[in-house]
Amino acid sequence: MGLSVQFLWLIPALPLLAAGIGSIAPSRDRTLASGTAIAALALSFLLSCGALLTALANPADHATHNFAWFELGHGAVRLGWLLDPLTALMCIMVTFVGLLIFIFSTGYLRADARFKQFFCFLSLFAAAMLGLLIANSLLLLFICWELVGLASYLLIGFWFHKPAAAAAAKKAFITTRIGDLGLLLGMVWLYDSTGSLLFYDGGNGVLEPSVLAALGGSTAIGLLIFCGAVGKSGQFPLHVWLPDAMEGPTPVSALIHAATMVAAGVFLMARVFPLLTPDALTVIALTGAITALMGALIAVAQNDIKRILAFSTVSQLGYMMLAIGVGSWTTAIFHLLTHACFKALLFLGAGSVIHAAHHEQDIRQLGGLRGPMKTTFATFAIGMMALSGVPFIFSGFWSKEAILHAAHAWDVSQLPLYLGLAAVVLTAFYMTRLMAEVFFGAARSDAAGHAQENPPTMTVPLGLLAVCAVGLGFLGTPYWPWLQHTLDPLAHVEAGGYGLMMVSIVLVALGLGSGWAIYGRKSRVKSSAADPLAVRAPSVFAFLAARMKFDELYAATFGRLNHGLAVFADALDRHLWDGAVRFFSRLGEFAGVVNRETDEGALNGGFDATSEGLRKRAHSYSRAQTGDAHGYLLMVAFGFVVLVFAVLLGGAR
Repeated sequence: MGLSVQFLWLIPALPLLAAGIGSIAPSRDRTLASGTAIAALALSFLLSCGALLTALANPADHATHNFAWFELGHGAVRLGWLLDPLTALMCIMVTFVGLLIFIFSTGYLRADARFKQFFCFLSLFAAAMLGLLIANSLLLLFICWELVGLASYLLIGFWFHKPAAAAAAKKAFITTRIGDLGLLLGMVWLYDSTGSLLFYDGGNGVLEPSVLAALGGSTAIGLLIFCGAVGKSGQFPLHVWLPDAMEGPTPVSALIHAATMVAAGVFLMARVFPLLTPDALTVIALTGAITALMGALIAVAQNDIKRILAFSTVSQLGYMMLAIGVGSWTTAIFHLLTHACFKALLFLGAGSVIHAAHHEQDIRQLGGLRGPMKTTFATFAIGMMALSGVPFIFSGFWSKEAILHAAHAWDVSQLPLYLGLAAVVLTAFYMTRLMAEVFFGAARSDAAGHAQENPPTMTVPLGLLAVCAVGLGFLGTPYWPWLQHTLDPLAHVEAGGYGLMMVSIVLVALGLGSGWAIYGRKSRVKSSAADPLAVRAPSVFAFLAARMKFDELYAATFGRLNHGLAVFADALDRHLWDGAVRFFSRLGEFAGVVNRETDEGALNGGFDATSEGLRKRAHSYSRAQTGDAHGYLLMVAFGFVVLVFAVLLGGAR
């Protein structure tokens, strides 16, 4: 039974309701918080499956439900839902992988005092991400986009009592805001140019042919929107927040780095693909290729198990952006879906190791876990081979090959292809290093020596993700490209290119073989033993271990610039503005004194003197009024005589 587009809002509404229930539930009631969150996401998964059935009935159709949000002047701000195969498949992926992460979390954080708050934040995160996916408006997408950022801040900094976690949360929030500002400017520019932010609106949407033709193509708008994706999806140069986000609980790492937050940027660029001009696509392709190689290089020299996977995520997101840049957004979504499964598997597998090894994350302190943690080892190995692109069983091989073939067919430049091929061998190498250091050899610490397999609440999700890491790839092989044709019925998928495939296979074998030769055959016995690569190339290894010193570079440039501006602003405030305020304050005081003296001394004194003179004259005049009638008649007679004499004297002359 399908799900109509009018009811698509139920998919994000259910986890949002679970977040609300969790926020008011008693802290001691763990079952209510976790059970509500898991049940809500399970129902959202079923609704997403129904949405896919509806979308598959007519894959080329973009079913919408638009409505007026509020009146603005003579018009209205309109939002809406959009149902097509891209929306439905992404919703299924987010709800399915998220559901398994939720279940895994019940075991991983069962002893945490803030267990209830954790599931509340998880549900809020899932609701925001699902709202982003169903949006038919760039404005609604941006609203949910920012809610995803808020929820990620809360989750990354969940253990805020740790200074590193609090700092990582702030770093993620601020860094992604830089990209979001570009996205906001692109939205404003697009609205000014088209008068709408709806994707599809009966021929008047910004992604529909008539509006695109009138817009005429704008590279600037596409690149500004891409800025948002650069921040959210950890692309160079805004990738620095992503590895630090490992300070959050491991289920958060899986949720952010696998199925949800980092996928939002790739989804955004796939959604607005018709807006992108050739020049914008070129920038996207080169950015993705650089990110893919850079992430793989840095991952080679990391020792924290989660940071290795974090830089692996940076690299794989680079592959996805590369695919979009060379014009194959369906291939990017194919890799996004496969990556969500095997990277969630790897992160949860890492969480299983960390949980069993008493929260030890340094691979130099592990080793020998293959025996006591057989389920984790087997499933982690499947995820490792899928990520490395081992042929022909694992999903990562098919999605990665699709990207490389798309890059090979790009007629602008072959540079993205060469950078992608270099990342292929590095990916296989650092994942072999990770497997050898964690699972092979002897235990190099008491934590690893006493590790035991985790309960089914943690291992069952690993098994389900392992199945997906194998089977999902067969939905998009060049011989049966169901996924690409479902997303875009006009998509062209090459079935040839065996030469390039063989080159890729050889590179994967080279990476696996060299990794095993260096780390597998002679596993380190002591945790203090130097890394073999550090012995062979100490300066290069130290540079990569320091993450190419991007953080130091930003601290020395933007950090110092920001500090200098802050010092300058403080000096202005203290000396210029504060001095000006004090000057005008004293001037006001002086004016007040002058006004008081003028008022009291001149105005009031003059008024008082005048009043006193009038009073005295009035008093003198009043004394002349005796009230004696004879006296008044005498005065009148005297005045009359004086007047007569004056007249007579005047007439005589």
